[in-house]
Amino acid sequence: MSDILKQLAVTLQERKQASPQSSYVAQLHSKGLNKILEKVGEEAVETILAAKDAQVSGLKDEVIAETADLWFHSLVMLSHLDISHQDVLNELARRTGISGLDEKANRNK
Repeated sequence: MSDILKQLAVTLQERKQASPQSSYVAQLHSKGLNKILEKVGEEAVETILAAKDAQVSGLKDEVIAETADLWFHSLVMLSHLDISHQDVLNELARRTGISGLDEKANRNK
């Protein structure tokens, strides 16, 4: 998985510098963080709706596709903020083995 994330990170960095006429990602960057956040929110809602539909239908393809869109747009957001996907992976690794309840309680201190 991290190989895919590394490849995507390189592509996103290249597209960040590209002409908005040549790249969807460049268009998002040129429109600014608010537009990127709007897309993240839109994809989050679509993912939620797809999951609810999948629970009824048993069909998972739409959940997978919408989750991929959500992850992609989240990576664009991170790229825009000059945050590496590795930083997020490091945070997930840090949380490994820690109770979710304990981790949440520690955030509020």
